[in-house]
Amino acid sequence: MVSGSNAQGASTSRRTFLRAAGASGAAASFAGCIYGASGAGGSSGATVIWAFDPTQAQENGEKIKQLFYDNGLSNDITLELEAGSAKTGGRQRSYQTILNAKMPNPDMFMMDCGWTIPFIQRKQLLNLENELPEARLKEVENEYFNTSVRTTTDPETGDLYGVPLFPDLPTMQYRKDLVKQAGYRPDEEKWGANPMTWKRFNKVTSDVMQQTNTEMGFSFQFDAYSGLACCDFNEFLSSWGGAYFGGVDNLFGPIGERPVTIAKKPVQQATRMVRTFIHGQEDPQSLPGYSKIAPNNVLTWTEEPSRQPFAAGDVVMHRNWPYAIPLTISEADWATPETYGVMPLPYAETSKSATEKGVGGTSPALGGWHTTVNPKTNNKEAVMEVIKTQMKKDVQIGIFEITGWLPPKPGLFDSQAARSVEPTGKYLDAFKTAGENAISRPVTVIWSPESKATYQEVNAIASQESSVEQGLSNLDRRITKIENSVTAQ
Repeated sequence: MVSGSNAQGASTSRRTFLRAAGASGAAASFAGCIYGASGAGGSSGATVIWAFDPTQAQENGEKIKQLFYDNGLSNDITLELEAGSAKTGGRQRSYQTILNAKMPNPDMFMMDCGWTIPFIQRKQLLNLENELPEARLKEVENEYFNTSVRTTTDPETGDLYGVPLFPDLPTMQYRKDLVKQAGYRPDEEKWGANPMTWKRFNKVTSDVMQQTNTEMGFSFQFDAYSGLACCDFNEFLSSWGGAYFGGVDNLFGPIGERPVTIAKKPVQQATRMVRTFIHGQEDPQSLPGYSKIAPNNVLTWTEEPSRQPFAAGDVVMHRNWPYAIPLTISEADWATPETYGVMPLPYAETSKSATEKGVGGTSPALGGWHTTVNPKTNNKEAVMEVIKTQMKKDVQIGIFEITGWLPPKPGLFDSQAARSVEPTGKYLDAFKTAGENAISRPVTVIWSPESKATYQEVNAIASQESSVEQGLSNLDRRITKIENSVTAQ
């Protein structure tokens, strides 16, 4: 087990009951026969429309479709990738409109793990338990990242409503060249797989800043936006052994019956640590043993604004998603696969010492997307063939090579094919640790107002506009009111 791990990738069953009854190879496959000159199989077969990521549909759509046909998808099925909104919220609203209107197209949805469960709870997606073969259901249960699977499963019945397409996992990306220059040995100490404590991280970052005369130590995202609530703050508080609702068992409900624990001591400690990172020991609510390593700008930064000074060479440590690796290496003068470091996010409390159940240890926020099915599709059989093809190893490795999307199965992270994908394959140890310890946002049908309350109050605390205790107490009251407003209906 990874030191400091919360081991969420361990053997928790996906369902509450069982119903009776290589990278170079992927590249070479594109040189094979191109599917049907007039489409995949002509007009006599089914056409499956998959609501998809707009960038990948437009830039790599033909390669992705060819990958499916090269790996067994029948030429009698025409697969179309329909570009959706570039913003996840826009796609969510679009899907809601389509499903409310009971429209048969698109047949499939690429759905954010952060809002799949509300669609499940509203009974708007096709239950896959009686649609996919039992062997495929068990494959999802046993071979995919457990936390990803939980976000596409009905919290009450355990039934599966989607198949993970890829996980999106944050890591700590860093200037390995500067770290080595300061005398540290990240390769020998295996930073790439083993998370360090926040206290050591703070000391290392501060030391490297001073020795290398680097302007900023640590950049992350703490603007008053949804990413603060779902991700950065969720990571900080979980790694301290805290939770929104008393642990992982209550992430997805039951609404109004779960304890609100956002103002308890572990969350206070995590919040004080963040304030210290930004304001240092001059902050009257600073945490002893920690020092200032982050610029005040983090209070207005989302992903790209926080990445840009890192790419410019002005930051030692940077928290971000996988997309930042190839982008930064392609842009930055200092960045090569040898000088670019990636490691799991730090932690403060281990899973054994954590106050709340199932947290503690490195606690990266779970991102990623699933494949779900429109219950009104007229092409159910063809849709299942697409999903079964998606689940094949060579397709998942091929998608990783084409798009940079990580494979959804931890077993693939050890394969030579995945590790050969440049440049991200070099860092799969860190991403595997992240996937096995990822924690979801507490997503339910009321997460949106709870998220807003969180990022408003927590950004104000970090900005020193309110105290830690008062701000978290305000947040506790607001979330409790939201929870109770639903149960009172």
